[in-house]
Amino acid sequence: MDGFPQWVRGTAARQAHVGLPPGTVEEEHGRDGFYGPASHLYRTHAPTDWLAVEGPAAHRAYDLSGLTETGRWATPVLGNDDVAIGWLHLVAAPAELLRDADGDQLWFVHEGRGVLATEYGPLRYRPGDYLLLPRGTTYHPEPAEPTSVLVVEARGSRLALPERGLLGRHALFDPAVLEVPEPAPIDEPGEHTVVVKRAGAETRVTYGFHPFDVVGWKGDLAPVRLSVEDIRPVTSARYHLPPSAHSTFVGAGFVVCTFAPRPLEEDPEALRLPFFHRNVDYDEVIFYHRGQFFSRAGIDEGMLTWHPFGLHHGPQPGARARDAVAAASGNGQRRVADEVAVMIDTRRPLTPAPTASSVEVAGYVATWQPSG
Repeated sequence: MDGFPQWVRGTAARQAHVGLPPGTVEEEHGRDGFYGPASHLYRTHAPTDWLAVEGPAAHRAYDLSGLTETGRWATPVLGNDDVAIGWLHLVAAPAELLRDADGDQLWFVHEGRGVLATEYGPLRYRPGDYLLLPRGTTYHPEPAEPTSVLVVEARGSRLALPERGLLGRHALFDPAVLEVPEPAPIDEPGEHTVVVKRAGAETRVTYGFHPFDVVGWKGDLAPVRLSVEDIRPVTSARYHLPPSAHSTFVGAGFVVCTFAPRPLEEDPEALRLPFFHRNVDYDEVIFYHRGQFFSRAGIDEGMLTWHPFGLHHGPQPGARARDAVAAASGNGQRRVADEVAVMIDTRRPLTPAPTASSVEVAGYVATWQPSG
């Protein structure tokens, strides 16, 4: 706790996540994400080796590919007062222009290519792209092929880049790789309607000219595209870094992280799989975009997992067994986590939307059982 000394009692590792005492697993019990006071408990059993879990804090998984309804706005999946997480499926461009007055929208393109037209100008998109739409931006998605997007809406706060601290402002990705639109003014006669979403309700504004008539702009607020291919994860060969090291965007009450392909730890004493933890201050949501999700079993591309705070989480038994086999093989090659996933950690508890139950994956919490 703040102001308290570091206590050591019983059998413990000298360095967190490295050189665990034989026959033990390590669990982190921490506060304030991975930034506050914490202790590491060395157990003889994995804290996720439960026989059953019943109640609202049980871990859940959703197959978002089952949400095929099309519309102007994202289909809600999870949310609280700070953030809404949803799924948007587009087959064709909507008839009207759109404007979200409820919050910044962060899109992560899972499938499809096309153009996100905005009053600032167009941004082309493809799978693996983040598209950030500041609150109040008028836009028009124009898919060239069916498009599926994870949508994170920041309610009441703006999304920003995280502080890089000792790593410096160019770590993970240089801000220069962020793409903003060039003006592409449209002079088109006739009536043009903008549908504005405010407090969840729609207001229609009709103009006698096209609202994308912007011939130039300047400032530090604009739509932005970031490709996951431009993210260069920070890694350590001798120490397993916490998820906070992969922070990509931050909002009030939540953070968005990106797990991109990266080498795993090569020190034989260092943990490679995520350590067990019961982070009691944040709900954890992960969307799996592509790759081999090395700490999970039964999770495919397009699925989303939700781990409410209060319960432990960490690698499943199958992942631990695979890691042990790979470590014992000792082929001399540095292993790689070949995955792309988006994590949203929220300070306030999330609530599932009614639509989420239709795509819930049954029995997900049971996959931590020793026989699972």
